[in-house]
Amino acid sequence: MKREKVTLCIPCYQEEKTIAELIERGKPYCNHVLVVASKKSKDRTAEIAAKSGAEVIYDHGKGKGEALRCGISHVKEGIIVFMDADGSHIPEDIPKLVEPIQEGKSDLVIASRMRGGSEEMYGTVGPIFRLFAGALITLIINLRFGTNLSESQNGFRALRVDMAKKLNLQANIFDIETEILMKALKKKYKVSDTPSRELERRHGESGINVITMGWVWGWRILKNWF
Repeated sequence: MKREKVTLCIPCYQEEKTIAELIERGKPYCNHVLVVASKKSKDRTAEIAAKSGAEVIYDHGKGKGEALRCGISHVKEGIIVFMDADGSHIPEDIPKLVEPIQEGKSDLVIASRMRGGSEEMYGTVGPIFRLFAGALITLIINLRFGTNLSESQNGFRALRVDMAKKLNLQANIFDIETEILMKALKKKYKVSDTPSRELERRHGESGINVITMGWVWGWRILKNWF
């Protein structure tokens, strides 16, 4: 079976402290590294990424979802792997996401924190609420589509580029992961998950406010229910 080209796509907002290391660690597992830098970034993320050998493009500053959509529009073929730039994802796990797609067993593979564990999602109230919200969304999606996924929200995932382009994605912020998964399942694409440990982020705090995002996730689920 012909091996498809793999592009590692890293959306970035103020990630100059981690981006160089992630690019270097990701290079052995992909053919190309694409950094989607936020238009709103004020630091040297884009400059450092370019010096580290990545191709750099810019989004329009609307949020993570728009950054992922820009990446999908830019990549022409093969498999695209999305990985966060905060150091919480393990680049060495990229082959576990890509192989099921290369072998024709899946079209979308999600790194599962529920199966691999998470250092980020335990300990304080905020992360625990995020963990609960993610588990609830996964349960709802499983009930709707008759699936048995353990993870739905992790941004560390791989998918076929041609499939991604057919999903007509619209989300601009953190509901993009829910939209990708639900639209893929509605179109009968093959979806699976694989264990991957989530590390504690290197710096900064998550931009996800569970209370605010709860309404956004709810609307995204309802919009893609039928």
